[in-house]
Amino acid sequence: MSILYDIRDNVGVITLNRPEARNALTFEMYDRLAEIAAEPSADGSVKALILTGAGERAFGAGTDISLFRDFSKDEDAIHYEERIERVLTAIETCPVPTIAAIAGACTGGAAALAVACDLRIATQNAVFGFPIARTLGNCLSLANYGRLVAMIGAGRVMEIMLTAKLIDAETASGIGLIGEVLPDHPALLARADELARTLAGQAPLTIRATKEALRRLREGRRDDHDLITQCFMSEDFREGMDAFLAKRKPVWKGR
Repeated sequence: MSILYDIRDNVGVITLNRPEARNALTFEMYDRLAEIAAEPSADGSVKALILTGAGERAFGAGTDISLFRDFSKDEDAIHYEERIERVLTAIETCPVPTIAAIAGACTGGAAALAVACDLRIATQNAVFGFPIARTLGNCLSLANYGRLVAMIGAGRVMEIMLTAKLIDAETASGIGLIGEVLPDHPALLARADELARTLAGQAPLTIRATKEALRRLREGRRDDHDLITQCFMSEDFREGMDAFLAKRKPVWKGR
């Protein structure tokens, strides 16, 4: 299977599983990612998601280039970007926190997936970028340019895109693209699991409101009353106050 999905306790682990193709993504893989992100578990037991790639050579090499061979009209390109945007939006609006655990190459469409995740950690051998100015000669969608600009600034996005250079893990960490750099693949997976379990124990409504608020800010929106009332009027907020005063750990219900 080209997408593996394994649920361990309250953590779902999604693995891009085409190591022979450096985990290049097919349309079926993109669609499966959107499906999982929309509903991590039917019973609500999954409280955090990890997205990673099989093996140590690549998180993902982007969209499988063979899929572009049949593009012959304007609509083919537009529909492709619209399809990818639906996937990225599903990841951004996933009801649980998402972590991209990156080893090796993380380029093109796979880099866009990583940027759409809430947190990113990487191994020392990771490289990140969109080298299309020296390879395919295509471009990103405006939404994807916007995600990158919001994360690392317009100047750095311009440099990355025009030079087509791949950023190493330390540089990516320095500009805020990567949160943590781990020494090797086993350490990466162990840290991803540890981080996911930490996030799984946090207040779900706070996480959802934060994710949505930052997404709205990137889109230039300022409406927040629904997010504020959803949190402050929730059972979880009452539980949080009671637990704090009683000096005990809160039991979150997500409502």
